[in-house]
Amino acid sequence: MDINFSDDFKVNGKFSIKKAATAYKGKLTKEEGTQLLIQEKEKLRELQEKLYADGSQSLLVVLQAMDAAGKDSMIEHVFGGVNPQGCNVTSFKTPSSKEYSHDFLWRHYLALPQKGMIGIFNRSHYESVLVCKVHPEYNLSEKTWSSVDDFDDKFWKNRYESIRNFEKHLAQNGTTIIKIFLHVSKDEQKKRLLDRINEPDKNWKFSSGDLPERALFDQYMEVYETAINETSKDHAPWYVLPADNKWFARMAAIQIIIDTLEKMNLKYPQLSEKDKQGLLESKKILENE
Repeated sequence: MDINFSDDFKVNGKFSIKKAATAYKGKLTKEEGTQLLIQEKEKLRELQEKLYADGSQSLLVVLQAMDAAGKDSMIEHVFGGVNPQGCNVTSFKTPSSKEYSHDFLWRHYLALPQKGMIGIFNRSHYESVLVCKVHPEYNLSEKTWSSVDDFDDKFWKNRYESIRNFEKHLAQNGTTIIKIFLHVSKDEQKKRLLDRINEPDKNWKFSSGDLPERALFDQYMEVYETAINETSKDHAPWYVLPADNKWFARMAAIQIIIDTLEKMNLKYPQLSEKDKQGLLESKKILENE
């Protein structure tokens, strides 16, 4: 396979969202990709077990995308084989009144994975520089500001700085971060939204609020581009995956996650000589029952 997922889709230098592909046009077939995903899920399960046993580090996977880009199904298909005791998914909705009474990062701190765990953020702290930038009036719910005029360039620069500092702090304290943007085209999003309307078993996925947000698609692309450029760092990189083909996005994501875990130098705990002797004694007792 001539694809290096970690290198090919990692944001390095100036990122242009218009130049980023939304569809995969390589030689790999859907059948080959689906089979590869099945094989790699076993490898991910083994690495997650080693992460859990090692207990000195954690992994945070941040998923961001437009509506209908496939975040939920990606979590299901990529992480469906891992031990649920070692993995936690947090889906961030509109903040509650309690959450609004704290700073915008507070609720995300509470959901961070403990050492030995994989944490998955389905949407994340980036909503505060994405949807809140497209709809600046949402920030007024924090009651710190009195007018949308307060949200000037300096305000947004401070938010990006807060996010960079947050992620740098995590990286310095044992949490490895992967940030994935599922890049879906406007045409593919339209198709998937229509599928939600036309197929009865998908009706529950459709919200009337999807259409007003879709009308702002180009604005969202602009704020995604800015956020990615402002916050993609070596210790917290962004990966922009073509998401018009769900099977390819899933396969790319699992490869990136596996590559990241393999680079974390995870180790199974080594028993002391005293503990090894205890194992041998226990073995003798069991064999002689």
